[in-house]
Amino acid sequence: MQFTTSILAAAVALATLASAGSVHFVNQDSTTRKIVFTPTSGCESIDSITIDGLSTANQTFPTAWIGNWYAVSEGASNTDGMLGEVCFDSWGGMTYFDVSAIVNPNDTNGVKELFPLGTGTPVSGCQTFPCDNAYNKPDDVQTQATDSDALVCLLGNLESSKRSVGGKFNRDFVTGQGSA
Repeated sequence: MQFTTSILAAAVALATLASAGSVHFVNQDSTTRKIVFTPTSGCESIDSITIDGLSTANQTFPTAWIGNWYAVSEGASNTDGMLGEVCFDSWGGMTYFDVSAIVNPNDTNGVKELFPLGTGTPVSGCQTFPCDNAYNKPDDVQTQATDSDALVCLLGNLESSKRSVGGKFNRDFVTGQGSA
């Protein structure tokens, strides 16, 4: 019995190590930002990280971590902004996430979008707020779910370029299912 208990404990420990979540932060503009993490009560604290402009950083989270983060632009006061919210290793082993505009809907420079690494969908948030793909009111139903334990969080504003000024086409037209 003790042998079986030891093997079970070892298997659980290995599964715990393998399921730690991560977020790949992508700073889309030249502004340096500090990411401030706030754990849910009972979850481990995570130190803030600083991400230089136009760069990336990875943050690994403790297993089953629940909480949120916001971005503070260099030179700005440390005020809650647009929130990235996550619940790793939750019901059914899924990761639940969203971008929330409830605390500070006027933050136009912080967290923009959150989505699974690799697939890119589903997406929470948008490049320009307000939008229907983020929590705007407490009773919104905007939480996304994925079986991935790795997410991407876009920060800041896309640098504009002449290439992005072109016309937009309907998805059916682009995939060959529609007409011009």
